Amino acid sequence: MQTSVSLFQVFIMMQIRRLSFAYQNLKEVPFIKIYQHAGSLEELDLSYNCLYENLSQLGDLWKLTTLILDGNNFSSHVKFPYMPNVTTLWINKNRITNLAIFIAEIARNFPQIRILSMMNNEAAPSYFNGGSLPEYIDYRHYVISQIPRLKVLDDTEVVARERARWRDYRMEFQRMGAERQKACPPIVGQAR
Repeated sequence: MQTSVSLFQVFIMMQIRRLSFAYQNLKEVPFIKIYQHAGSLEELDLSYNCLYENLSQLGDLWKLTTLILDGNNFSSHVKFPYMPNVTTLWINKNRITNLAIFIAEIARNFPQIRILSMMNNEAAPSYFNGGSLPEYIDYRHYVISQIPRLKVLDDTEVVARERARWRDYRMEFQRMGAERQKACPPIVGQAR
């Protein structure tokens, strides 16, 4: 029995699903090399480089599900493109200091995010980076309330009881905001 393989089948077999540029001392994202595999790329690892801020062109990677950015210089103000298929983001050991700004960016641009790991960032306090247990609990509380679809935060699964508590917190926070807005008089010339 003879097996024949078409040129198309060879092309499909050669498509790369995982690409790593880890530990390359990169100062810029190698977009040209990445785009050579844009049609098949599912996991991209840019860990332990000297990258910061400019990830805008990654939005063209429609099949990407996992993005690994550990050990770079990304700050709270990093701008991500809209990436509707990314379910996993690792951004451990960066320079993220403002949790609210960073999580708003994640919630807005990663609608399918299920796994988020941002350990060893100032905005993610834990025992390992000098944070206290109450700070860690508040951190988890906030992230889960802002991204309720998370299944894993850092190295810990989000359990149903925890999710319910944070959902109640989010509803209370929204209620308080609405009450505050009603209580504040409008600024002259500003519609309410």
